[in-house]
Amino acid sequence: MGTHEEKLSILSEMIAFARIDHSLKQSEYGFLLKVARSLGVSKDVFDGLLKQKSPKVRLKTQAERIVQFHRLILLMNIDHEQHRKEINTLYNIGLKMGLPPAAISQVLEVMHRYPDNIVPPDVLINIFKAYYN
Repeated sequence: MGTHEEKLSILSEMIAFARIDHSLKQSEYGFLLKVARSLGVSKDVFDGLLKQKSPKVRLKTQAERIVQFHRLILLMNIDHEQHRKEINTLYNIGLKMGLPPAAISQVLEVMHRYPDNIVPPDVLINIFKAYYN
């Protein structure tokens, strides 16, 4: 997975998304910290991102963008609450990433068919594959 700057950008985007409702719940913080650790980012650096955003870095590959979109879906559902503003923001983030609008809509629709709205990675990948073939 990319450079240190890309990792910080990923986390900054996720933190901003988690704060859409003007708060950062403990469950969201815990999830974000796990993502940070999986990316090799220390807790101190991660906590610094809570105070100051990292510059935005565009993810190079479509696969990286799909993985980030999946992380954002998981983050949105971590607190078992969904708000129209979160869904609209997630849709717009996906568009800015260059993901196909129909695939984004399909993922947001099918997530309700799974426990805790967690779309299995293989299902997510197959949805996006269908729009690239």
